[in-house]
Amino acid sequence: MCLVLIALDSHPDHPLIIAANRDEFYDRPTAPAAFWADAPSVLAGRDLRAGGTWLGVDRRGRFAAVTNYRQGQQERPAPRSRGRLVSDFLTTDAGAPEYIEHVRSDAGLYNSFNLIAGDAGGLIYYSDRDGRIRTLARGVYGLSNHLLDTPWPKVTSTKTAFVAALTGGTSDPTADLFALLADRHRADDDLLPATGIGRKWERLLSSAFIASDDYGTRSSTVVLAGRDAGIIFIERTFGRRGEPGPEARFQFRADVDARLPQR
Repeated sequence: MCLVLIALDSHPDHPLIIAANRDEFYDRPTAPAAFWADAPSVLAGRDLRAGGTWLGVDRRGRFAAVTNYRQGQQERPAPRSRGRLVSDFLTTDAGAPEYIEHVRSDAGLYNSFNLIAGDAGGLIYYSDRDGRIRTLARGVYGLSNHLLDTPWPKVTSTKTAFVAALTGGTSDPTADLFALLADRHRADDDLLPATGIGRKWERLLSSAFIASDDYGTRSSTVVLAGRDAGIIFIERTFGRRGEPGPEARFQFRADVDARLPQR
């Protein structure tokens, strides 16, 4: 996952809105969003190589997403996949504060990451890169492959478009959110971050939507959590060079009193 936009208590009808793109090599096997057969409360896509996910919700209305932290060097093999950070939260009864404290104690088991977890009532952000646990106040946030709200060009431009979509006077900003996630405009060279991956890759990765022969945006996801506990989850998938694939839409009412079955 390489772009996550979050609006917390910033829309009259939806206390939590998520708009996100997951970027990955096209040859990495992936299952589209669905309720998982082995964890029926979890709604998410799935990385079929490591078993976790990049973004998901559960039937209680809890949400989590993870991005990697770009370091400009080949990552070492890690004992655990970062996708487990999301799936483990969604399959536990632990609250977000308790869970992220646990993650902080085990952060060395993963390659560097950013994690956001919680629900419409509150979100917590943690990155192993700075070691801070932050409870997010109401507002709009953007996350790519550096720390939260790092002003990379695509974070800045999509946050601006995100705010415009939230304040546009419509109760359903879905079309505007997918439009901003589909933006293929690349940043000028003088605005590119220097993360050690070379200018060619910095250019490619500077757009909100990435399309190439080998690597690109595999899915765009919009999540709307309503004040009536309704959850809308929409995922659009893509193939090589951004070729559109299927869209999946789910709608349900969060059961905040539900508990996971004992396993």
